Amino acid sequence: MPPTTTAAQSLWLADLPDTRYPAPTADRAFDVLVLGGGITGLTTALLLKRQGARVAVVEAGRVGVGVSGNNTAKVTALQSTMLSTITRTRGAEVAGEYARRSAAAVELVAGLAAEEGIACDLRRRDAFTVAVQDPDLGTVEREFEAAREAGLPVEMTAAVDLPYPVAGAVRLADQVEFHPVKYVHGLAAAVDGDGSRVFENTRAVRVHDGSPVRVDTTQGPLTGGRVVVATHYPVWDRGLYFARMEVSRSYCIAARVRGEPARGMSITTGDTTWSYRSAGDLQIVLGQSHATGARGIDASRYRAVEEHARQHWDVEEVTHRWSAQDPTPYDHTPMIGTYTPVSSRMFVAAGFSKWGLSGGTMAAALLADRLGGQESTDVFSPHRVSPRGLPQFARMNTKVAVDLIGDRLVPGQIASAAQIPPGQAGVVRSGADRTGVYRDDDGELHAVSMRCTHLGCLVRFNAAETSWDCPCHGSRFDVDGNVLEGPAVDPLPRRNPPAQA
Repeated sequence: MPPTTTAAQSLWLADLPDTRYPAPTADRAFDVLVLGGGITGLTTALLLKRQGARVAVVEAGRVGVGVSGNNTAKVTALQSTMLSTITRTRGAEVAGEYARRSAAAVELVAGLAAEEGIACDLRRRDAFTVAVQDPDLGTVEREFEAAREAGLPVEMTAAVDLPYPVAGAVRLADQVEFHPVKYVHGLAAAVDGDGSRVFENTRAVRVHDGSPVRVDTTQGPLTGGRVVVATHYPVWDRGLYFARMEVSRSYCIAARVRGEPARGMSITTGDTTWSYRSAGDLQIVLGQSHATGARGIDASRYRAVEEHARQHWDVEEVTHRWSAQDPTPYDHTPMIGTYTPVSSRMFVAAGFSKWGLSGGTMAAALLADRLGGQESTDVFSPHRVSPRGLPQFARMNTKVAVDLIGDRLVPGQIASAAQIPPGQAGVVRSGADRTGVYRDDDGELHAVSMRCTHLGCLVRFNAAETSWDCPCHGSRFDVDGNVLEGPAVDPLPRRNPPAQA
């Protein structure tokens, strides 16, 4: 199986179906090419197929093994403090549109699961945004007011099924939890057939905007009247998406607990954020978010999440550990529409700010309407300018400049690969050149160039997940240089392991 974003196995990927979708053969021309076999791409493809289009979904690995298989699997219109944040950055009208579209996405997920007969453990649950302590209560009250103004039937409550007292919470009833991998595989089964196809192990590497659009893949070219880029992070720079989003990672565990897990879908506010839901007799806990490519990331992130779970539940066993990566736009609203201001055949969906299951479904509905000739909102246009978000935009790009230049001034950490113990990595410097070297548990060395193939920032080792991560725009690579996360599309060049002494 191709590498995923996990450090160990995701709870959802432990149930990865056996169904496989072969790479393309003779049939290579379609009405629409959808790049990305996650919830966004597959929902878009199914909706377009229902309109009568011949659609091909092009997935670099296997359906559902990326971000759709690495999350807490909540589908809700109450998303932490998103609505009060959007109200601040773009105004109440945009927040209202976002809330309405998110609520519709919840119902679309439930509707598609029922219509297609997808057995994905879908249940209705209450969603909560929680203030644990009194100083955080004002933040939660602002989210309540923003949600109520947006038309969501929310209420304030202190009755949250967490094993510790809280100061208060916003509650939104009848939201959805499910098994995301079972769900997206159900979507794939509904897409594949009757002239439409799902292609696995087919990485899109180049796109040529013409009529038709040609997409070069690792399995040869494909053509389509239009192309939808639903790769979580847009993988071509022509839209400059990398300059308008910042990327973070979070860590998740599932634990078997004695007693009842928390059945609500809760997320706390404040300086330390924790997200909870249950799955059968398992308690899911997520936290420890940090910027992708931050220095000093190691297994202590997982240990901190586990310690938090053990502090509040009687944990019998931690059964699964995984991680998630999320890009957040500078103004906190997703980017859905044409890929560039002059595009007429190339479209994109990205920037779901950690709420990709609802956001990706919302994006799919909007894109299907637009490509089907129906009226669609431009509120989420990728080409908008949000004046109140510009200070955040400036901060993000200042950080990129510091990372790009500053890392080149840091001296190499070791003189020889012989100093690297099993299971660890180091940086060997020769003049201006740096090589990232990892020694696996069998003693074999894996050496790669440290220059990210996206824009040339130097990657940093993530010891929690045994990967090389770029601090500038979030690209991630395994120890042999293979791409784990975009925007990079090309692997890190492999190097001969440096001298042992």
